[in-house]
Amino acid sequence: MKDIQQITVGGLPIAVEDCDGAARTMLDFAIASRGREHRPLYVTSANGQVLSMCASNEEIRSLFLKADLIHADGTPLVKASRFLARQPLPERVATTDLVHNAARLAQQEGATFFFLGATQEGIERAAENMTRQYPKLRIAGYRNGYVKPEEEAEVIAEINAVKPDILWIGMGVPLEQRFVARNLDKLTGVGVIKTSGGLFDFLSGKNARAPQWMQDAGLEWAYRIYQEPGRLFWRYLTTNPHALWLLLTRTR
Repeated sequence: MKDIQQITVGGLPIAVEDCDGAARTMLDFAIASRGREHRPLYVTSANGQVLSMCASNEEIRSLFLKADLIHADGTPLVKASRFLARQPLPERVATTDLVHNAARLAQQEGATFFFLGATQEGIERAAENMTRQYPKLRIAGYRNGYVKPEEEAEVIAEINAVKPDILWIGMGVPLEQRFVARNLDKLTGVGVIKTSGGLFDFLSGKNARAPQWMQDAGLEWAYRIYQEPGRLFWRYLTTNPHALWLLLTRTR
């Protein structure tokens, strides 16, 4: 993998890449890794909630630090880097955007995806929608994210058997990071792992993205509260102020 600069934002090492660059890094590594049967490149993302969780919980922080690359999936991280870091982040690398950048490249280069996460109905719709949008995209397989402990070895074997270039895992933080930590060295048939949070809820059509002006202003979290107030209101109420303090004090 090419050498990618990283800066500290909110206490975590964040890769200085834009969406196009991140997709290119993932595809190049995955294609170069074919047939080598080694540990995949592990890519994850951080937003304000993740910064707060990592600062409050050492186990979660250690899980994120296992990743080879952490991208900034939050506009506040980008803005903080522009004011407080010597090397600013070029843009937000939201997984909901990155998957499309990667799909466009994958179509051109014959790269394959595997989707793991969401409900069975949700993951089927996500795969169907992506195939409709990118007719030449090869989806090697998909499975829901409700993996019982006794099923995990079978799921890993299923994924390795089809040898996807990129494995997208959407189980939510920190479940997906724990899954990767347990299985990173076992997923030798995979080129790149990308943890994806709620990606499949967006790809399936269950959730909608915030208007562009809210994304640009760093207010997508407010739109998500509007969509799911019962699940997200308390989370953002407690993590957002903490994340702001971390961005101001632990960015360099």
